[in-house]
Amino acid sequence: MTVALKVENLSTHFFTKQGVVKAVNEVSFEVPRGGVLGLVGESGSGKSMTGYSIMGLIDPPGRVVGGRVLLGGTNLLELDPEAMRAMRGSRVAMIFQDPMMTLNPVLRIDTQMIEAIQAHEKVSRAAALARAREALARVGIPSPDERLASYPHQFSGGMRQRVAIATALLNKPDLIIADEPTTALDVTIQGQILFEMQKLTRESGTALIWITHDLSVIAGLADHVCVMYAGRVVESGTVDQVLDAPRHPYTRGLIASVPAANPRGRALAQIPGMTPALLNLPPGCPFRERCARADAACGADPATEALADAHAVRCFHPHTEALPPAAAEGASP
Repeated sequence: MTVALKVENLSTHFFTKQGVVKAVNEVSFEVPRGGVLGLVGESGSGKSMTGYSIMGLIDPPGRVVGGRVLLGGTNLLELDPEAMRAMRGSRVAMIFQDPMMTLNPVLRIDTQMIEAIQAHEKVSRAAALARAREALARVGIPSPDERLASYPHQFSGGMRQRVAIATALLNKPDLIIADEPTTALDVTIQGQILFEMQKLTRESGTALIWITHDLSVIAGLADHVCVMYAGRVVESGTVDQVLDAPRHPYTRGLIASVPAANPRGRALAQIPGMTPALLNLPPGCPFRERCARADAACGADPATEALADAHAVRCFHPHTEALPPAAAEGASP
């Protein structure tokens, strides 16, 4: 299968007066054409910052300090700002959690969507408008002609998010990075959009990175999963490998904390402690203070170990026993 995006040892650091924050630390993964990669983890794990780094949206005091981001053989990190701007919206697009990061509040929706098309293609206004109308219908917006003539403030939050998603789909880019775009939507619309995104990747060959903390979404959408913790990928593999047979203690903790995995009447399972501050992280495994399996060996930095096929884990003491049935069911859609 042809690889659409290849990320190699991507590192993004923020240089502050207090020290260096390693927000993304030697992250590597691949996304094939038409494939869906899920990036999962707690808040502050580096998921969104990985997406921003790929898109070239890191501003001072942050800086991408190492690695390569290859899109069809082109290293995005070597492009000058003008060339990267030309890439955004045409070959790579991002859907943000907050739709107002995409939409201009003082312009009508049709104006914004037409401009998004004509910025990258020489097409007539009528053709661009027809494509915008089709994109709105695809994400479940009723009466698209009426909505195109509206302003963002006339939409609900969920409707604005659907417009932002439709805008990202306009030019059928090679890669779409979605940063928890369905969090604010009701379950019915979320399911519809997930179906449309999956259909788009299969039909057009667009690669999709879906950033979320919701394991049930990943279970039904993604082909491969990368679990991130403290700026690193600690486990990766196919969705079945990672969710049905997780090896890293952190991945197991995430799955066990899904409410559906807990018997009725019993307190929800939790991962003890808090995510460590990324400012000047001490050496060793960053999860060791929260891990019941940690010992003296965890004071060193574990290497990524390849298991079966695409499955890999970064841990000195990975689990080998089967996942409890209740936890396995909880991660399913």
